[in-house]
Amino acid sequence: MNMKDVKSIGARLPLGKGKSMPNIDSSVIRELSDLLTETGLTEIEIEQNGSRVRVARQVTASYVSEAPRSAAPAPSSGEAPKAKGPAVGTVPSPMVGTIYLAPEPGKPVFVKVGDKVNEGDTLLIVEAMKTMNPIQAPRSGTITEILVKDAEPVEFGQPLLVIV
Repeated sequence: MNMKDVKSIGARLPLGKGKSMPNIDSSVIRELSDLLTETGLTEIEIEQNGSRVRVARQVTASYVSEAPRSAAPAPSSGEAPKAKGPAVGTVPSPMVGTIYLAPEPGKPVFVKVGDKVNEGDTLLIVEAMKTMNPIQAPRSGTITEILVKDAEPVEFGQPLLVIV
């Protein structure tokens, strides 16, 4: 979807502001929702001719469970088997954006390796489309690795840090 498509969505908004809920074409909401999914954004708002529509979705960080992995027999060459997939306790990025380790420049980072965190603590911030999205600890534990650097771009699903 491009800007021309977004403008055509805005053109279908009702004119003017009123105290009652205007009749909004439900296809506008659906198309904006599809745009959120397509772009990985958490919210979008369009305004045209005094009417405004905002569509948002809640994004939560997830983690890989701590279920034990089945041990595979070691290869006869003496090499250790390579693990497949992310490490246990990895917290992935829920969106594309820029990662920030501190709440603002010059302030201390949210977490360091060795810190103990509780479920719901803010670990990092991902900025997407000028919106700061806090990434919260999916569970309590200890930070064993931070896999990103401050102000670097991140992709959806990219491992950010590890909590064990």
